Amino acid sequence: MESQPNNPLHGVKLADIVEKLVEHYGWHELGGKVRINAFNTNPSIKSSLKFLRRTPWAREKVEELYLETFHN
Repeated sequence: MESQPNNPLHGVKLADIVEKLVEHYGWHELGGKVRINAFNTNPSIKSSLKFLRRTPWAREKVEELYLETFHN
């Protein structure tokens, strides 16, 4: 297994990212920052993860927001 010392997301689970963002922003504000239905219409961790795992562009936006929020 290769080490990724320069990747701040290495070893961080997508579920942990979403949970921490929801805890920090709440669903309403998070849905305004990353405009996807999974955050705006009947949001849940489970439905959000399902969408993000199959939608690379949305996952990238969530990961970028996570890094901007918690790693600056």
